[in-house]
Amino acid sequence: MLTTIVLMACITFASRYLFLHRALPFRVGPKLQRFLSFSAPAVLTAIWVPIVLLPEGQWHISYRNPYLLAAVLAIIVAYRSKSIYLTTLVGMAAYFLLR
Repeated sequence: MLTTIVLMACITFASRYLFLHRALPFRVGPKLQRFLSFSAPAVLTAIWVPIVLLPEGQWHISYRNPYLLAAVLAIIVAYRSKSIYLTTLVGMAAYFLLR
């Protein structure tokens, strides 16, 4: 298990280093930059959708799902405030209060 974590950390560091270090002769073109701009939202969506909509391995879309209610509230706060800190605090507080 620890070996897997260390190897994944090395892979993540290497991939970031290749794209960010200025001394390397590797440059990313505008098309690839545009393509890569979608990777963070795609990964985050792949993480939160199963947590929010499938909390126990089955679809749970109801007003009794604290994950869903806290997520909806966090989306509203994020849209209105544009503050990642406020959104995180409100979402976490809502989840813990609803749970």
